Amino acid sequence: MPQKQHLKNHGYQEQQEVLETVLNPEYHIQFIRIIFPDILGRHMDFTIPSQELKATFEQGKGFDGSSIEGFVRVEESDLVIKPEASTFRILPWDYQGFAEKTKWKEAVMFGDILTPEGKHYEGDSRYVLKKVIKKAQQEFKIDDIKLGPELEFFLFPDKKTPAPLDEGGYFFGGLHGEIRKEIQILLREMGIESEYDHHEVANGQHEIDLKYLSALEMADVCMLFRYMVKKVARMNNLYATFMPKPLNGQNGNGMHVHQSLWRKGQNIFFQKNNHLHLSDTAKYYMAGLMKNAQQISAVLCQWINSYKRLIIGYEAPVYIAWGQKNRSAYIRVPEYQPGKERATRIELRSPDPACNLYLCFASMISAGLNGIQNKHILPKPVEDNIFDMSQSKQKRLHIKTLPSNLYNALNKMKNSKILKELLGNHMFEKFLQNKSFEIEQYNKSVTKEFDKQVSEYEIERYLPVL
Repeated sequence: MPQKQHLKNHGYQEQQEVLETVLNPEYHIQFIRIIFPDILGRHMDFTIPSQELKATFEQGKGFDGSSIEGFVRVEESDLVIKPEASTFRILPWDYQGFAEKTKWKEAVMFGDILTPEGKHYEGDSRYVLKKVIKKAQQEFKIDDIKLGPELEFFLFPDKKTPAPLDEGGYFFGGLHGEIRKEIQILLREMGIESEYDHHEVANGQHEIDLKYLSALEMADVCMLFRYMVKKVARMNNLYATFMPKPLNGQNGNGMHVHQSLWRKGQNIFFQKNNHLHLSDTAKYYMAGLMKNAQQISAVLCQWINSYKRLIIGYEAPVYIAWGQKNRSAYIRVPEYQPGKERATRIELRSPDPACNLYLCFASMISAGLNGIQNKHILPKPVEDNIFDMSQSKQKRLHIKTLPSNLYNALNKMKNSKILKELLGNHMFEKFLQNKSFEIEQYNKSVTKEFDKQVSEYEIERYLPVL
C-alpha cells in the first residue's frame, strides 16, 4: 500500500498548493474558517465548506458588514473577503460529531476585505497595517519590520469571577504551567513558535512570549494566539482573559512589543560603536514613539479599563521616558549581547493585549517612521525609578505622562495628524464614535470613586468578552 502523505499544517504560499491540501480526502479538511477583526480588534469569523475555497480565492466571499462593529451602514452593507494563501494554517485537532464516523478538520485563513467594486474597504484594520508596511518599504527602503510581543493573561474559574487560582508571582509558586505548555505545543503544530513562558507578577497571571515575525504575520498570529489561549483554558474548564485590569491591587495585563527594522537582511537598529549599540535610525524611531505617545495611546490602550492598569505602583509604563533597565519607562532597550547584533531591538511597554492588534502595530510603526522622517531628537535615558522621583525632577527632565483615562486619550487622538492619515476618515471617525459611546455608557453606571479602581461594571462589561 502507498504510504499516507504527511499533512503540512502551515508554510503555504500558492493558492494551488493550498487547494491540493484542502481537497485531498485523506486529510479530512471539511471547512475553512475565515477570520478578520472588527474595528475593536475582536475575532470575527465565518466558515465555508472546503469545496468553496477555489471560488472564494477567485471571487471572494460576500458577507453582510452592517452588523460588524465599525463597518458599513445598513444601506451599504455588502462586503467581500478574499483569503490569502500564505495565511493558511490547519487547526491541530479533529472535531468529532455525535455519529462515531463523523470526524473532520478545519483550517483558518485571513484576507483582504473589499467593496463589491473590488476596492480595499477603508474599515479593514488589517489593510491599515498593510498600508503602513508598504509605506515603510517604498518611502524608507525598509524591507521588514519585525515584532515580538509578550502577551499576558489571567486564568480564572469562569467569565464572571475574577478570582485568582494561585498565589504565585513572577517566576515562582504558580499553577497551570501545563496549560501554558499545551498552548505552545498546539501553536507549534500550526507553525507558530514561542520563546519561553512563565508565571507573571500577579496571582493567577501568565505570559507566553512569541518568537519575532514580520509585522503583518505577527498580527495574524496574535489573533490566533488569543483564540488558542481561550480554547485551551476552556477545555480545562477555566476561563482565560486578556482584560487589561481585572483585579484591584494586582498588576494588569500588558503586551510589551519588541520591534526592529531590517534592510537587506541586516538589522538597521544595530550600530557597533553607538551608545547601547543603537543606530541613529533606532534613536529617531524611539523619539517618534515618545513624541507621539499621547496621541496613539487611545489605540494602544483602547478600553476604559486599560487606564486602570496605567497607574503608578504596578510596573505599568505611565511615564514617557526610556532606559535600559528602567521598567517604569515607556520604552526599554534590552541589553546588548556580543555576537547577537540581530537581536538588537527596542521594547514598547504601554500596549495591552486586548487592543486591536492591527491598529496597535500600525500606530506604533507610524509613530516610529514619523520620528525617522523628521529626525526627532531622542531625550537622554532615565535609569532612576521614575515612580520614586519628585515632580520637580520629573519636570526638570521633561518627563511627560500618558493620558490618565480614555477620555483624555481620545482628546489627544482627535488632534493627531499621524492617526488621521493612517486610519483614514472612515475608521478615524468610527473609532472615536465607538470610544466616545463607551465613555458615555461607563459614566452613566460608574461614579468618580472608581477613577483608579476596577468597578463591578467593568467586570460585567469587559471580563466576558476580553
